[in-house]
Parts: sequence; C-alpha cells; structure tokens
Amino acid sequence: MRLGIGEILVVLALALLFFGPSKLPQLGSSLGQAIKSFKRGLGSLHDDAPEQPVATAKEAPKALAADVEDRAGSRAESPGAALSTPRDPKRTS
Repeated sequence: MRLGIGEILVVLALALLFFGPSKLPQLGSSLGQAIKSFKRGLGSLHDDAPEQPVATAKEAPKALAADVEDRAGSRAESPGAALSTPRDPKRTS
C-alpha cells in the first residue's frame, strides 16, 4: 500500500484545514520528537534483549526432530488420546 503524490497532498490539505497554518509547525515538531523517542526506546529494547543461540544448519534438523518427538509424546500422554477412535473409511458423512 503505497501513497502517491495526490494522496499526500490531500492529507496535507486536510491537516491544514483542521489545524490551521499556525499549529502545523508545532504538530510537526511534536511528531518528530515522538518518532525519535519511539526509535530510541526500540533501540534500548534491542540492546537489553538477551542473546539467544542460533541453531546452525547441522543442528537445526536435530532440534526440529526433538521438538516433533516432544509434541508427539505430549499428545500420546494426554487423557483425550485414549478416548479418540479412528475414522471408519467405509462411512461417508
């Protein structure tokens, strides 16, 4: 979804009508400060995040297989697994 020149001009014209020419510089300044603060906050979150080891290409299949086995084991041990019955291929529903 890209904004063209026409859409940007319409938005600017509406902003001019709503806020007036005296308020637009203040709004622009406030918006710039808010964006700068937001980016600074995101940067600090990124710096504070603990580094997690990244699986190498050789380790990834092993990790995936272990995860699949864990999930399959947890389904087999669940109480509802004993109650489930296989579908009859002859029945059409």
